[in-house]
Amino acid sequence: MTRTAAFLFPVAIAALAPLGSAPALADSQNAAATRAAPSSPTYADLVDLADGAPMVVRAQVRRAVPVEPARAKGVRAGWIRTYIEARTEALIGGTRPLGEKLVYLVDVKADAKGRPPKLGKQSVILFARSVVGRPSELQLVAPDAQLPWSAPLESRVKSVLEELFAVGAPQRITGVREALHVGGALAGEGESQVFLSSANGEPAALTVSRVPGQAPQFGASFSELVGAAQGLPPRDSLAWYRLACFLPQTLPARANIAESVADRAAAALDYAAIVEQLGPCARSRG
Repeated sequence: MTRTAAFLFPVAIAALAPLGSAPALADSQNAAATRAAPSSPTYADLVDLADGAPMVVRAQVRRAVPVEPARAKGVRAGWIRTYIEARTEALIGGTRPLGEKLVYLVDVKADAKGRPPKLGKQSVILFARSVVGRPSELQLVAPDAQLPWSAPLESRVKSVLEELFAVGAPQRITGVREALHVGGALAGEGESQVFLSSANGEPAALTVSRVPGQAPQFGASFSELVGAAQGLPPRDSLAWYRLACFLPQTLPARANIAESVADRAAAALDYAAIVEQLGPCARSRG
């Protein structure tokens, strides 16, 4: 994917003093454990970052220097662009060559007094791509694609990567292609089918089946098979993310191809019920 553009590392930066000696890994983990993250990333935050990252790295910050405001273009209010020198601790995901020492740019949130946070000796998780021919330089996939490391967070990131790279992983949904509703023999009986467009052209669909006196049955499919028996995907799963985070909130009128006015209204109502069942796609990164 890359929904997020590369955060480019500038070729020239003011001269900086060389790195000091690197402390033991245990020291960096203990230091990180004593720092509370400003907010815990949601499942959607992690997939947003990991899905566009050729590599995920755990590194220890060795030096952090704020970039002069005149050279830091496009920084959000309340954030500070920072030049980082770090030491590689582990490659969590990816197979690209990686140097022991790393340099990159990241935007960090300023504290209440407008000062950058203290990052020295802190372990972080980076979602990045390497610079061709320069294994020590990284481009973050987003300006803030650096998270404070913790063992639980690393475990969550690994789980997300396993989902993304699993055989038959749900494809990226790009929109609603067609929706229709067919009524049944009884009043209130019928089925709506919503056919989705995907980034790789593979089929995906949603269904809602209604029988009078029973709760509606929902289904989601990322294959040729379409039916309501399987239900909607559970929250904080990759299939849920593909739907909840990228489907439009209301059924596009152009996609509603049901024949009658009543059937079009039923298709739109069932689509709204699907969106409600999926729930909101919570993000904390802004």
